[in-house]
Amino acid sequence: MAQMIGWPQERGLVTIWIAHTTFCSAYVAVVVSSRLRELDLSIEEAAMDLGAKPWKVFFLITIPMIAPSLAAGAMMSFALSLDDLVLASFVSGPGSTTLPMEVFSAVRLGVKPEINAVASLILLAVSLVTFMVWFFSRRAEEHRKKAIQQAIDESAAESWKQPDVRRPQATNAV
Repeated sequence: MAQMIGWPQERGLVTIWIAHTTFCSAYVAVVVSSRLRELDLSIEEAAMDLGAKPWKVFFLITIPMIAPSLAAGAMMSFALSLDDLVLASFVSGPGSTTLPMEVFSAVRLGVKPEINAVASLILLAVSLVTFMVWFFSRRAEEHRKKAIQQAIDESAAESWKQPDVRRPQATNAV
């Protein structure tokens, strides 16, 4: 690539980033496209009918609806990048190293305590993020169920207060 366009001049963090982005984008595209196929387009159409511009619909409606798939794709990309030693070895330069390369060399030469600490921190961070996503999604689902139940209750209360206009009222004519 450097001979064709002159950039990047040397292999390093930029080439590692380009390689991992290219490698993981296919996985993210599969996850996000499956979610996009399931979207209800009537919500976006309703927003446009109410006067929202296409970019506003995209950022305020489409992105929040595909956010779980974007998060899943990001976590899968993180796991794939963390695991891919071969890709990092081929595209990295002599002065750059990644965590998988460091772990591989540590296994050959003996594991340093820093590697164990980094692995523990990564495991802790992934566990915390997973727990927080579960907790907040459960809380959002409970709020959604309460709101639906409240709307049903209010609708039922309103329907009892209003007279039924479909049936004529019986009169007591004597």
